[in-house]
Amino acid sequence: QVQLVESGGGLVQTGDSLRLSCAASGLTFSRYAMGWFRQAPGKEREFVAAITGSSSTYYADSVKGRVTISRDNARNGVWLQMVSLIPGDTAVYYCGAAIYDGRLYSASTYNYWGQGTQVTVTP
Repeated sequence: QVQLVESGGGLVQTGDSLRLSCAASGLTFSRYAMGWFRQAPGKEREFVAAITGSSSTYYADSVKGRVTISRDNARNGVWLQMVSLIPGDTAVYYCGAAIYDGRLYSASTYNYWGQGTQVTVTP
């Protein structure tokens, strides 16, 4: 059974930093591309960043320069380091795993999802 478990969210102020974690189990982790998406109330799930099994990275324009995605295949983990947070970053952040490493900006590409972790940025 595949499980993705996110952690690291919280309530922070504008300009703060957060590091989100996603722990994966039940899959051959190195074969999967991993992505972070976010969903704000009343909005669709939005691509944030993705990393392939060989560690090629992709970022949404809205977060480029403020976000870094990384992975450790030996630890079955993926991380999202976020700096200079703004209220517009407030959302539930989800970790996804995709066996196909094309179109990683599309939520429909992903085979598995975690339950999400809430990030709230106050003014």
